[in-house]
Amino acid sequence: MGATPEKEESKMKRSLKIFLVSLCAAAAATIAIAGNSEKDEMDARQGREKIDLETKSTLERLFAENESAKALYDKAYGYAVFDNLKLSLFISGGGGKGVAVEKESGKRTYMNMGTAGLNLGLGGQKYQVVFLFELKDKFDDFVDKGWQADASANAVAGKSGANVGARFVNGMAIYQFTEAGLMLQADIAGTKYWKNDNLNKYPEEESAAEKATEVDKKDD
Repeated sequence: MGATPEKEESKMKRSLKIFLVSLCAAAAATIAIAGNSEKDEMDARQGREKIDLETKSTLERLFAENESAKALYDKAYGYAVFDNLKLSLFISGGGGKGVAVEKESGKRTYMNMGTAGLNLGLGGQKYQVVFLFELKDKFDDFVDKGWQADASANAVAGKSGANVGARFVNGMAIYQFTEAGLMLQADIAGTKYWKNDNLNKYPEEESAAEKATEVDKKDD
């Protein structure tokens, strides 16, 4: 015996209801994903702006405390600036973010910084590190492959640091600041640097904060 018209109509209504519910759920999921994407993009933009402003401040401080650093900066192909917080509780660890900048094009690559090791002290220390790269290949290797500083990196940094007659060593010059000022010799052994995927995920036009870091253009 076939289905009555009433049963067929009821079946169609149930199917339509299921379809509409599924459609609404899909629309809600799409809106949620779009909302999360917009939030992620906003967070990335704010993160970049914060790094750019810190970079500007750190470079200005470096040039004010060390005239020879400005001379090396003028000769450099590119530079990178990082802000890091290091915590020590017998085992030390820390992390931060920064940006590597190709001077001629102004292209920015945002990066992470991490450190770990043994330490007898307790407490925390905030510091900034500035890298100057003499040539393109050294800069590109740092950005594209990342870099891990071993004990020999401190020796390289010691050739620059607060020394008046600073120069590039192996294509790099490294400076480190603490709250007390520019260190005579940077201590960066055990630190690692690599690209930050989230901050580089959402390209956009140059921001006011990014323009503010163009020290070389401002001083020309």
